[in-house]
Amino acid sequence: MFICVFCASSQKIDHRYVELAGEVGAEIGRRGHGLVTGGAIVSCMGEVARAARRHGAHTVGVIPQALVDVEIADTDSDELIVTADMRERKGVMDARADAFLVLPGGIGTLEELFEIWTSRVLGLHERPLVVLDPWGLYGPLRQLVDDMYTNGFTRPNVFDAISWATSVDEALDLLEKPAARLSPTGEEIGES
Repeated sequence: MFICVFCASSQKIDHRYVELAGEVGAEIGRRGHGLVTGGAIVSCMGEVARAARRHGAHTVGVIPQALVDVEIADTDSDELIVTADMRERKGVMDARADAFLVLPGGIGTLEELFEIWTSRVLGLHERPLVVLDPWGLYGPLRQLVDDMYTNGFTRPNVFDAISWATSVDEALDLLEKPAARLSPTGEEIGES
């Protein structure tokens, strides 16, 4: 399975987030999966790919030409795909992924999360989507989406389309068992 990991490229974040990315990459490799990333060598994006390769994973980096110099492309990727723009980047990452894992990140990570989440809610794909959030960064987002649901702005299946995890093992287990879904409170709600 190729797991697309959406995560931060900022070098101003607490180092625990970079360490988390390394743990994710190592576990992806240990479990025999491949990795798809945004193709940069900095911060979480670079660490997840380096750790995955160290543990035997095949890595695919996808980066727009405009960001090759800015983010410093991961030329150690088993495959480095340079795209014309961000939209093409996301399309290639989507096409290469069997599952999606979202780590703590900024607005780019949120944008990627929302696109994949929305597509899943609309039934445009059935691939598993997991958010790994050990320190609660996405807690306000979960509350916001819950409030949107309560007020009729989202479909009833909005939380059926996503799983939330607080540990690396839990996140990978959920990706490997896509039928199990969790409610917003973390309770298993059955098969999808």
